[in-house]
Amino acid sequence: MVQKQQAAAGPGTEPKKRRRVGFSPADTGVEANECIKIYLVSSKEEVDSPDISFVKPVDLNDFFDGDGKIYGYQGLKINVWINSISLHSYADITYQSTTNGDKGITDLKSALQNIFAETIVDNKDEFLQTFSTQKDFIRNMVSNGEVIHSGATDGSSNNAQVVPSDLQVIRMEIGSPNAGLLYSRLVPLVLLFVDGSNPIDVTDPDWHLYLLIQKKEEKEDPLYRIVGFTAIYKFYRYPDRLRMRLSQILVLPSFQGKGLGSYLMEVVNNVAITENVYDLTVEEPSEKFQHIRTCIDINRLRSFDPIKPDIDSAVQTLTKGKLSKKAQIPRFTPPLNAIEKVRESLKINKKQFLKCWEILIYLALDPIDKYMEDYTSVITNHVRTDILGKDIETPKKQVVDVPSSFEPEASFVVFKSVNGEEANTNVQVDENKPDQEQQLKQLVEERIREIKLVAEKVSKICPEVKV
Repeated sequence: MVQKQQAAAGPGTEPKKRRRVGFSPADTGVEANECIKIYLVSSKEEVDSPDISFVKPVDLNDFFDGDGKIYGYQGLKINVWINSISLHSYADITYQSTTNGDKGITDLKSALQNIFAETIVDNKDEFLQTFSTQKDFIRNMVSNGEVIHSGATDGSSNNAQVVPSDLQVIRMEIGSPNAGLLYSRLVPLVLLFVDGSNPIDVTDPDWHLYLLIQKKEEKEDPLYRIVGFTAIYKFYRYPDRLRMRLSQILVLPSFQGKGLGSYLMEVVNNVAITENVYDLTVEEPSEKFQHIRTCIDINRLRSFDPIKPDIDSAVQTLTKGKLSKKAQIPRFTPPLNAIEKVRESLKINKKQFLKCWEILIYLALDPIDKYMEDYTSVITNHVRTDILGKDIETPKKQVVDVPSSFEPEASFVVFKSVNGEEANTNVQVDENKPDQEQQLKQLVEERIREIKLVAEKVSKICPEVKV
């Protein structure tokens, strides 16, 4: 290869300066979770106070298009203050500089309005004034609501650390005056703190809000404050009953860990029984809420006498011998009449009762260590059944190749084997069976862990209750 040679510079000439082409560094953006902090405050003195801790939302990245990042800002910090009295909000945005790079500059105002909508105010002074001008907002909104419970509940799991006399549960039909406006201010809290939730349809009159209110007596008028709420849908069940479906439930972060979620659930359970609905279901419960719900239901079931003989019978069968060595393990599910009694009296639906049934058996085994191997076999059977969608002891479907002159590759017979036995060696077997068994083992371990957590908690709350 011939290289181009440069002419030699004269002794008195200065070398020419090379032109340098500069490129702006790529804008990698910043995750919303890293630069946004949410604060719940109940007075203007708490705004900007170093003593107030921020609360952790579900995932702020979900509210920003694409990869959940904010682009075009250096040193960006966003502090969002939410007035827990009026539910207004204000975003304090600071940054060092902006750069209009390859990803542009994120429109922060539009992104925040997607979350906070009309509750967000632009001016900080206006936001601070809401603590006085809007102090009666909640009281005015719920003035035409129905007070369905005041004070302490009679539930055995109630351990609320807020003074019960300060608490009220008020029910509002979503179509009633003020309910739609009130819920519109609750929507940002739903988006931020209820995993996977979307706003309910405020034009559907079958929605009901159950508002957990803290009512504090003051010198002039009492101060009303929402500490939690749940949205419940009532729908028709043939021929003449209604069902209740809990769709959203939230205790505000500053009130969490005080037993108020259990308090609200106990009130809702009592409403389901009093109004004699068919049952109470929950729409896609989170793991945390499911744990609370199960603990409450276990305590209710432990004091429900009609199912105690069925639990005793199941325990006696399980403790007779080495179930883990048997080819077929009984299902250990409750009899149909027990399922019906629980649904009719306690309004616990079948799916939830079956989960609780496993824990009731666990609590009744004494000593548990002696029977843990057999108990694990029972849970394994249940988990496998849940995955396959049919009982493990039912006849298994088998696919067997048969010779045919029509189309050999598409010729087979499907039949049910007797007692689950394979009829011949031509039965197709899943090549990934070892992986499936490993996954099954992991699922069983997870189920056992959940059972132990619930059993430990309810035993501490009500150790004197015996099945």
